[in-house]
Amino acid sequence: MHNILVTGAKGQLGSEIRAISENYSFQFFFTDQEELDITKKENIESFIQDNKIQTIINCAAYTAVDKAESDQEIAFKVNRDAVGYLASAIQSVEGNMIHISTDYVFDGTGYKPYMPGDSANPKNIYGKSKWEGEELMRSIPLYNSLIIRTSWVYSEFGSNFVRTMLRLGKERETLNVIDDQIGSPTYAADLAKVLLDIIPILDHSGTRTYHYSNEGVCSWYDFAIEIMEKAGLSCEIIPIPTSQYPTTASRPHYSVMEKGGFKSDYQLAIPYWKNSLQACLNKLTK
Repeated sequence: MHNILVTGAKGQLGSEIRAISENYSFQFFFTDQEELDITKKENIESFIQDNKIQTIINCAAYTAVDKAESDQEIAFKVNRDAVGYLASAIQSVEGNMIHISTDYVFDGTGYKPYMPGDSANPKNIYGKSKWEGEELMRSIPLYNSLIIRTSWVYSEFGSNFVRTMLRLGKERETLNVIDDQIGSPTYAADLAKVLLDIIPILDHSGTRTYHYSNEGVCSWYDFAIEIMEKAGLSCEIIPIPTSQYPTTASRPHYSVMEKGGFKSDYQLAIPYWKNSLQACLNKLTK
């Protein structure tokens, strides 16, 4: 039996992995902060040794983007230091690791999809801490390991844009939504399935970096319009520029990522974002 540690198990991606885990012949160990504090190196080492962990899927992250600007110490502990602890611990038992990162490592000033090897230039503390976590993982000699950057994640679990739009769409007649930030939504259930499907076929040295999101491109405004239409809500969505919705942390204006390498290396067919949104809404409205 292959033993897999899933950190951040109460988050969106971790919850989606748990939801489909019974379909796979792995032994899963789902942990969140209460079960395993990944900012403590000795805790990680003991857990991996005691439970004979062979693969780590690191879904844990400090994701409060605006709060990270003032809470830098904990953001770097979780998004950078803990990644190094996890990678070192799994390397010591000759295991492998899949680490989830973000489109926020890029500054969003580009005009074509970002390649995995493009220069990082994060605009905020969250992006900077995630980038430094990536670099720390790459510095540790691993095999069969991956860094997967994703974007605009939503799910039937947790707090996310889709659930927020559904709630506000029922409460209000109009909503202002930003129309000049462009990216690709990611249904966490799609990514969860991909991660578990590829674990048995990983066969490479070192750590590879890939991008994963659903197919297609949209603005937050487009995304909101589609949510309202598919959910049958009459709330009017009004487009506004980023300048009219100031936030503590800067966001990238363009964060579309190139996925060709991931698709070709693992023979993946990635669903279109509107189809995946419908699948999520079907679950949420049951």
